[in-house]
Amino acid sequence: MKAAEMQKGQTVKIEGKLYAIVDYQHVKLGKGGAVYQTKLKSLADGSIQNIRLRSEEYIEEAYLDKRTYEYLYSSGSEHILMDTTTYDQISLDDDAFGDGQKYCKANTTIQVSMYEGKPVIVTLPNTVDLEVTDTAPEIKGATATNQNKPATLETGLVVNVPSFIKTGELIRVDTRTGEYLTRVKD
Repeated sequence: MKAAEMQKGQTVKIEGKLYAIVDYQHVKLGKGGAVYQTKLKSLADGSIQNIRLRSEEYIEEAYLDKRTYEYLYSSGSEHILMDTTTYDQISLDDDAFGDGQKYCKANTTIQVSMYEGKPVIVTLPNTVDLEVTDTAPEIKGATATNQNKPATLETGLVVNVPSFIKTGELIRVDTRTGEYLTRVKD
């Protein structure tokens, strides 16, 4: 496709590397022709690259195969996932799985984007419900002031929670920010 046809969120391959288009701007230079100033996120390491493309220049669009997987378990730095339609299992290392281990417990549904049969993007659900396994006791009278305390969750993740949260309660955590959202009622 021509650079003039690109869109935000699209995946492209430039010089053998995969990038997601974060942003682009059409820029008219003084003497020369118009170019696109692009902001691309590398799918390999997450770094942001600024690349200038001429509008008539061709770039290769990369098609990602998005599949739903179920997180089964982790063993050391190896994480086992199962395809929910074919029941095939794949193994991801820490680099490919990212922060997923902190938020995933058995049977958590996640999205995996594959390119040429290799996982390149692991997308966690926006929120997860996890049980508090350890936290300081409730502080009496602390409801009037906004006091937070650290709480260890069942996956080992530590988040700051309000003082009224007790051990054994279920809380909702935002996987994008790692912050406490609310207490989950049964």
